[in-house]
Amino acid sequence: MNPPPAVAGIDHLNIVVRDLDRSLDFYCRLLGFREVLRTTLEGDWIGRIVGLEGVRAEVAFVVAPGGEPRIELLRYHHPGGEPVARNSQPNTPGLRHIALRVAELAPLMERLRAEGVAFFGEPVKVPGGAVHHEAGEKELVYFTDPDGVILELCQYR
Repeated sequence: MNPPPAVAGIDHLNIVVRDLDRSLDFYCRLLGFREVLRTTLEGDWIGRIVGLEGVRAEVAFVVAPGGEPRIELLRYHHPGGEPVARNSQPNTPGLRHIALRVAELAPLMERLRAEGVAFFGEPVKVPGGAVHHEAGEKELVYFTDPDGVILELCQYR
């Protein structure tokens, strides 16, 4: 008997946002992603998928310059949801952050700070004995997007 088929890859990651234009500005203008698709989602089919009634939402897909997976920025107009403060803590169970690989941390951090982005702290080098990455020594820093989603900038040398 053959094993079941393996997952071929990650298609996309979903981030529910309060303001789609604000999030597009953040991900595209500040972080360098590009918008590849935008549409409205409504009707029974989407309600059956997400388990909610009367869904009406806008969605935009963005892609980093290095390629996929796409990030799906989803704005629910109906029904609306409320943020849960403890979800923005790094130790809360569940999906906690998305790591974005960059060539150089310092210039991007400077640009983000100029736009009012606050970082959890200064960049930290991962000790070589803690985790060995084939890509080299890793330096990283955390911050959040406009909706409190934790993002990591990481640089390998």
